[in-house]
Amino acid sequence: DDKHSRVAGDEWLFEGPGTYIPRVEIQVVEIVKAIIIKPNQALRLRARKEFTDKSGVKRRAGEEWLVREVGAYLPNVEEEVVQTISAYVLTDKKAIHLQATKTFTDVFGKERKAGEEWLVTLDDAETHIPDVYENVIGEVKITTLTSRQYSVVLDPVGEDGKPQMGRRVLRKGEAIFFLRPGERLESGIQNVHVLDSDEALLLRAREAFKDGTSERKPGDRWMIYGPSDYVPPVQVEILEKRKAIALDENEGIYVRDLKTGKVRAVSGQTYMLSPYEELWEKDLPAVVEDLLNKNDGRSNDPKAVQKPTGPRNKTRVVTYRAPHNAAVQIYDYKAKKARVVFGPDLVMLGPDEQFTVLSLSGEKPKRAHVIKSLHLFLGPDFMTDIVVVETSDHARLSLNLSYNWFFEIKRDGETAEGEKIFSVPDFVGDACKAIASRVRGSVASVSFDHFHKNSASLIRQAVFGADESGNVRNRFAFSSNGLVITNIDIQSVEPVDQRTRDALQKSVQLAIEITTKSQEASAKHEAERREQEARGRLERQKITDEAEAEKARKDLLELQAQSATVEASGQATAEARARAAAAAIEGEAAVKQAQLQAEANKIKAQSDLEQTKAKQDAEINHQKALNELEVNKARDLSSIEAKKFKDVVDAIGADTIKSIAQAGPEMQAKLLQGLGLKGFLITDGNSPINLFNTAGGLIGGVNQTQN
Repeated sequence: DDKHSRVAGDEWLFEGPGTYIPRVEIQVVEIVKAIIIKPNQALRLRARKEFTDKSGVKRRAGEEWLVREVGAYLPNVEEEVVQTISAYVLTDKKAIHLQATKTFTDVFGKERKAGEEWLVTLDDAETHIPDVYENVIGEVKITTLTSRQYSVVLDPVGEDGKPQMGRRVLRKGEAIFFLRPGERLESGIQNVHVLDSDEALLLRAREAFKDGTSERKPGDRWMIYGPSDYVPPVQVEILEKRKAIALDENEGIYVRDLKTGKVRAVSGQTYMLSPYEELWEKDLPAVVEDLLNKNDGRSNDPKAVQKPTGPRNKTRVVTYRAPHNAAVQIYDYKAKKARVVFGPDLVMLGPDEQFTVLSLSGEKPKRAHVIKSLHLFLGPDFMTDIVVVETSDHARLSLNLSYNWFFEIKRDGETAEGEKIFSVPDFVGDACKAIASRVRGSVASVSFDHFHKNSASLIRQAVFGADESGNVRNRFAFSSNGLVITNIDIQSVEPVDQRTRDALQKSVQLAIEITTKSQEASAKHEAERREQEARGRLERQKITDEAEAEKARKDLLELQAQSATVEASGQATAEARARAAAAAIEGEAAVKQAQLQAEANKIKAQSDLEQTKAKQDAEINHQKALNELEVNKARDLSSIEAKKFKDVVDAIGADTIKSIAQAGPEMQAKLLQGLGLKGFLITDGNSPINLFNTAGGLIGGVNQTQN
């Protein structure tokens, strides 16, 4: 080369402007064009081998750097263009999060250690182009707090730029800030806690600190009551927000003391839990939960309806409405005693109380543990059972029996009387078994035929027994629980054996057939007797009717004769009276017609007169209105003309009018003098001229001249 010594394999650039003719020893590899670096852009380069760049900086192979100068840049053969990097535009609401990949000094002159993270905000620069050793983690949005917000920053960055691990800083609004690398918000941006008059915050101290005049120790609990707003310091933890619970007399809650563990029920007031109190959940057996969800508190009852409400609030006092004429037993496991509530009443369970669940027999025949119930009806009511008995002649029968019962107790609030009815767990099964045993014993001593004829009396006597005089009693009492059976209804008696049932059915059918035939014969005899009596009465009535008919015919003939006489004598009189009445009616009608015609003519004439008068009055009023309008119009026009003339005169002025009036004669006089004429007369020949006056004027002028 002209200036440099080249060896085989060397590469270099020939920079323009200029004309280059390659030598035979040189091969043109490519034409390299300059890269335009726009504002807010930089060119990232990598050294292919060790060399010194255009700025005089010595570069090592693989080293990368940025060219930030705006304009055209022509890369050297030792430089490799990696990419064009655009700058990040920073605003007051956005910053970028950077991380150093190795130790270096950034564009702001700060030394950054490998792995160090920092923010570049608008306070540092409006735009920022990341360096080759800067890794952009992401964009950070500004955090804005209003006057009703606050936040807690965890692991805040100190003044030395290092995160203070484990510390917490409270920041209240109004404020704006960027979260530094490593900082994070606890529970995000939180609103200031606004408490109503019936609300409070339950607080607990995280660490020892002084709260106003109070010294708080770690774990202390206290409450802040409304109405107020509250921002918790970093030493305080908000456990929950509490609200005063309004309770009616039939409502309550279970409250547990955290220090003593004692649970109590609170009702009939508005209650706010203290710092060391909490709501206690009362668990109930599954069968009780199921019964409480039914409207009548009984299971296996087709009339029971499931309540549409959701799951029970276990912190609320358990309430149960005892039905009318029923009793509910509640057992207190702490006091180890029971109480009985008679309905209708509202039962409220204490913390240590539970319902006594009744397990009663049901269905037919009775089976144990079919019906579950929280209350016990006191009756009167009935229960039905099927009892299989066997007679002395070994006929097995199925009896469908119904018993009327009630509990005979005193409802004066005595506990002993109330607990008595609950002394037998299954009074239905116990009573049915006792009655069935008595019935079986009584039926076993009699034959089927005897029992079939006297079943009711045998069963009643077996159950109720007889008094000293041999009369059947009317009640069967159970002294253990006060249950009294007052009546037994035998609904059906059916043989269990099919052959016995068929024989019984045949005998019953035979008895029915005999009875039916006997009744038919009696009915037939009675019908014949009644038929003979009816025939005799009919003959007598027929004779009587014929006699009455002859008498009536005689009266008819007499009346016809009288009618003919009256008709002959009265026809002429009737015709004369009719003609006279017709003439009178015609005369009255003519008079009435004449009167009406006269009144009609009078009304018509009066109507025409009033119509003519009204028409003339209307024409007069119309003409008068037109005349008044014309007068007003003329008056208004004259006023307008007078005002116009006055305005014109006032506008022109008196002196101007005077000058105009004098200007004509003076100009005429000067014109005549200029022509040498004493006077002149101009006419178009169509207008007549008074020559007498003109001649007089001329003569007068001559006389004046002579004189």
